[in-house]
Amino acid sequence: MAHSLSAQKRVRQNASARARTRWRLTTMREAIKEFRDKLLHGSADEAATALRKATRIIDRSASKGVIHKNQAARRKSRLSASLKARKTAKA
Repeated sequence: MAHSLSAQKRVRQNASARARTRWRLTTMREAIKEFRDKLLHGSADEAATALRKATRIIDRSASKGVIHKNQAARRKSRLSASLKARKTAKA
């Protein structure tokens, strides 16, 4: 247990930062799952809308330092490639 006041404050700050980070990761994963669900069971327009939403959330997570910018780029690239593959397969 932290004894000094500054150490106690750091414990509180770390706990709230950890909670924020976990919330951002969870939100990002949910947006990606929603996109994949729309990709499989919805129309291409619904999937494109879900992709835009997921892209915004991924970019925000990268800007806040939750994930690395290269990981964000890789995730967005793979999601958009899957949407493109579905559109070409249906055509």
